[in-house]
Amino acid sequence: MLVVHHLNDSRSQRILWMLEELGAPYEIKHYARDATTRLAPPELRAVNQLGKSPVITDGDLTVIESGAIIDYIQRKYGAGRLAPATGTDAYEAYNQWMHYAEGSAMLPLMLALYVGRLGEAGAPLQPRIESETANHLGYVEASLAGRDWLVGSDLTAADVQMSFVGEIAASTGRGAQYPNIKAWVDRFQARPAYKRALERGGPYNMGPRS
Repeated sequence: MLVVHHLNDSRSQRILWMLEELGAPYEIKHYARDATTRLAPPELRAVNQLGKSPVITDGDLTVIESGAIIDYIQRKYGAGRLAPATGTDAYEAYNQWMHYAEGSAMLPLMLALYVGRLGEAGAPLQPRIESETANHLGYVEASLAGRDWLVGSDLTAADVQMSFVGEIAASTGRGAQYPNIKAWVDRFQARPAYKRALERGGPYNMGPRS
């Protein structure tokens, strides 16, 4: 049985969503962040030496990293769903989004979150971080112009992998500035599978916004 080692308020929430979209069987082992430090508990190191989430176990196999996990789930449990056919231009676009999410897009967003906690000490870094954030969100915004999903006419695993980028942007007050991203986030957060994942995963601070 596939087990999601799920840390609250983390990117492992999208792993639950992916599994719910496919109707794949899975179990959840919950881990809670320290209320003061917001760090993951040391128990996660027993599963992932880095002490990070997401991580899944499927029998004797352990897989870490969101992109690798989503790719594994799609290939093993997708039966052709949530990914374009290999060898097509659509698949190459899909594969690019799968790598882009964590390879490029998340860096300025996470830097903005961390540096923002430094107050005045982080002020010299803010212009460059804001410039890079605008660069990447502008790219995603333009890519969503006139379309509901990142690749093709239907949801794919690329939307699942990229979802945290959109949710961070929405949660930091950038929704009005990037209406295509906001509409996309509203669209996937309204999906029944997304809502089921929230119910199973528990409280999630990057979840739906009013």
